[in-house]
Amino acid sequence: MLCLVEQLGVVPYAAALELQRERVAQRKAGEVPDTLLLLEHPHVYTLGRNARKENLLYSRAWLAALGAEVFETDRGGDVTYHGPGQLVGYPILDLTQYRRDLAWYMRSLEEVFIRVAADFGIEAGRLQRCPGVWVGDAKLVAMGVHVSRWVTSHGFAFNVSTDLSYFSHIVPCGIRDKQVTSLEKLLGRRVEAASVTDSVVKHFGQVFDLEMEPAGSKVER
Repeated sequence: MLCLVEQLGVVPYAAALELQRERVAQRKAGEVPDTLLLLEHPHVYTLGRNARKENLLYSRAWLAALGAEVFETDRGGDVTYHGPGQLVGYPILDLTQYRRDLAWYMRSLEEVFIRVAADFGIEAGRLQRCPGVWVGDAKLVAMGVHVSRWVTSHGFAFNVSTDLSYFSHIVPCGIRDKQVTSLEKLLGRRVEAASVTDSVVKHFGQVFDLEMEPAGSKVER
C-alpha cells in the first residue's frame, strides 16, 4: 500500500490541527491514500483528553510571555511540549486496512522509533503503562493519538535537538518520576535533521508495510 509523506517545515499548531482534520476527512472519503505529515511546531504546550490541569505548572499568561501557546486537543494522553528541534509526525492511516486494534497501532509506532534509535546506536524500548519510546527512565519519543472511524490523527513527537528546558514548565505526560531526553543529548553531538527524517520514513514504511512516497505539498498559513 501507498503512504504519502508531506514534509511541511515549521507549522503553527492551529494550522496543523486544521490540516489533520482535512486529511482525515479526505481519507475517510477515500480521496487520498494513507498520509504521514512531518513537521515542526513553534513553542506550544498541548493537553490531551486525559490531561490534569495541575500538570501545567505555570499560567497560560506566563507561558504566553515565554512565547508558547497552549492548546487543548482530542488526542489521548496528558500534557506535552512541542517546539524547535522536535520532529512531529501525524499519521493519517485507515486502520481498517491493517488491524482494528489501537493497542497494536501504538506498539507499531513505538517499534518505528525503537528501530530509528538503533540506527543511531541507541538502545531504546518501552516502559509498561507508559506509552512512547524510552531510553532507561528518560522519554525520547512521546505519543498521543486519536482515532475516528478507524482513521488515525495526532501521533508522535521525537526529541532530536529539542531545548529540554521547556519541559520543566509542565509534568511531561503527567509522569512525575521520569525524565525527558533528546537524540542529541544521548549522542553528545549534533545530528543532521535530514538523516533523522530519512530514518523515520524508512522504518515507518517497513513497520507498516507501506511504500513511502514524497508528496511535496505545503501548508497555507
